[in-house]
Amino acid sequence: MSNDVQDLAARAGRSDSLELLARIGYAASGLIHLLIAWIAGQVALGGSGEADQSGALQQLSGTPVGGVLLWVCAAGFAALAIWHLVEAAVPHGGSTKDQFFDRGKAVGKAVVYGALGWTTFQVVTGQGSDSGESTTSATATLMQAPAGRILVGVVGLVVLGVGAYHVYKGVARKFLEDLKGTGGGEVTRAVEVLGVTGYTAKGVALGIVGALIGLAALQADPDQETGLDAALKTLQDQPFGWILLLLVAIGLAAYGIYSFARARYSTM
Repeated sequence: MSNDVQDLAARAGRSDSLELLARIGYAASGLIHLLIAWIAGQVALGGSGEADQSGALQQLSGTPVGGVLLWVCAAGFAALAIWHLVEAAVPHGGSTKDQFFDRGKAVGKAVVYGALGWTTFQVVTGQGSDSGESTTSATATLMQAPAGRILVGVVGLVVLGVGAYHVYKGVARKFLEDLKGTGGGEVTRAVEVLGVTGYTAKGVALGIVGALIGLAALQADPDQETGLDAALKTLQDQPFGWILLLLVAIGLAAYGIYSFARARYSTM
């Protein structure tokens, strides 16, 4: 990577405005997770709804200030995507292996937040689509490619791995490395509990998504539903599923509240 690109990335990384928007992006992520948790809780108790990003964004759009909040969320997600791209571009310390891992993780986060920003933009401009259907459609399209079943299987394993990492990050409290102490002190016990609960619950949800994608590959079924909404409703279909879904909903709500703390205390 050229020095000019690294210098440009370093200057962008020192932008107070970009940092503020990126912190708003973490808060926006918290709001979305709270709405997903609310919908999932309603489904667990016999209600209906689409418990994923699109469902949360559509619910948000129906509020009196929904349009303004959606634009703020879109800007925050876009800023987070740019922030992580900058993080991938600037020099990293450590071994070559560690640098490669850190850059790859930063690019992955940039893709995730970029996709969230794009989805939010589509909703606020009236072009929103069902994210569950989009995920299923993407799986079906990939299935038709040469060695498509293998590719879908690999995607499933990757998502499963990301879910497992979230569980590990929560249980091992690795997320504390992302935070700076409150007022120069230690991160509060409440934030720590929220992080452990939230990361674990989100990891379980992502793990089920990965398993559904893997199942689509094994069965060569391009119509297998593979999104977050399908994953949570698959959980509901298990014995005592409504209890399991309710527990995951509580965990996702914890992740949402933790994200607000991260917006304030994240090490940027």
